[in-house]
Amino acid sequence: MTGWKMYCEIHQLKSLRLNKSQVARQLNINVKTVSKYWVVDPDDFAEIVQKSSCRLQKLTTYKDVILRWLQNFPDISAAQILDWLKENYPGIKFRKRTVRRFVAHLRKEHSIVKSMSQRQYQAVADPPMGKQMQIDFGETTVRKSTGGFFKIYGMGAVLSHSRYKYSEWSDKPLTTATFIQMLGHCFDYMEGVLKELVFDQDRLLAVSENYGDVIYTYEFEKFKQSHGFSVRLCRANDPQSKGRVEAVVKYMKRNFADNRLFIDLKIWNRCCEDWLERTANQKIHGITKKVPAEVFLLEKQYLQPVPFNKTIPEDIVTRAVRKDNTILYNSNRYSVPLGTYRPGLELQLREETGMLIVLDPATGQAMAKHQLNLEKGALIQNNNHLRDNTKKID
Repeated sequence: MTGWKMYCEIHQLKSLRLNKSQVARQLNINVKTVSKYWVVDPDDFAEIVQKSSCRLQKLTTYKDVILRWLQNFPDISAAQILDWLKENYPGIKFRKRTVRRFVAHLRKEHSIVKSMSQRQYQAVADPPMGKQMQIDFGETTVRKSTGGFFKIYGMGAVLSHSRYKYSEWSDKPLTTATFIQMLGHCFDYMEGVLKELVFDQDRLLAVSENYGDVIYTYEFEKFKQSHGFSVRLCRANDPQSKGRVEAVVKYMKRNFADNRLFIDLKIWNRCCEDWLERTANQKIHGITKKVPAEVFLLEKQYLQPVPFNKTIPEDIVTRAVRKDNTILYNSNRYSVPLGTYRPGLELQLREETGMLIVLDPATGQAMAKHQLNLEKGALIQNNNHLRDNTKKID
């Protein structure tokens, strides 16, 4: 219900001494809408309608573009459409509400339905400035400029007080080394280090937990000590303890990554940084009602300095040893010596001039060498691996 009819019915029910909540329920509209027109006289209402009509008229210039986006990507949000308009037509200024109403009108006019899923979160009090940053990972499928689709993997981070965000992507599954590189870039971007970082219990960070004592991977422990932050790991299936970053990962996938064409990783991450500056950190936060970039200017003073001698580890490829004493690499099985298998054991892999070298991570010694096989599903075995060499042949 919109327009003059709604205005008249609000004031008719008001004259019957109904309160705002009762009027909203009776007309099936939001109580904020009732409050907006509760004390407005007819002349002022006509002026409001005229201003709104002028704003929508300006947006009609981009109707064909917006309609094409809606038809190609029915699940696109009004917030993402506003960001795309800013990206493609620099200098335009529209209020979020104006774009939302215009998009809703186009959806209704052309029967373009969007399905939404809702998730419940528990409110958590904001920690003090410089205290905490939450980090999480996500993956999504994007379109390549050369055709087809493929997965990319992202890290999202948010300061718990100011809601200042950072995002970075990789075109390969994340390893401990790539994650630490991303975290180093995040600290450089924010020009400081937080006192506490909140994560999931992810294999990139933690090897195991022994009666409450968490054992971190060697590379992450070294990075943690050099940068001087503490870590709090969340329990599994407990999104409320890091709900802020859960929302950020969803936001960076839906508002930035969805429906965007992937050319190469450098361009993608550069566009993502532009998006952070243009939209993610400039949009007024729905809970704090403040602009994250403005609050961050104050919080920045409470961050610890980034160490000058930063150590970023080399990206190491590891694979778990299977029960049949083989490892999987590029969809092929390569043998390791009989008796190598232990639950949870991982070996390091290195390619050298067409050879696959399997290394013991503890000693760095080569345990097996195989000619690389370009097929898929092959079993590559070394005859010496078919028996236990520690026992003598009778």
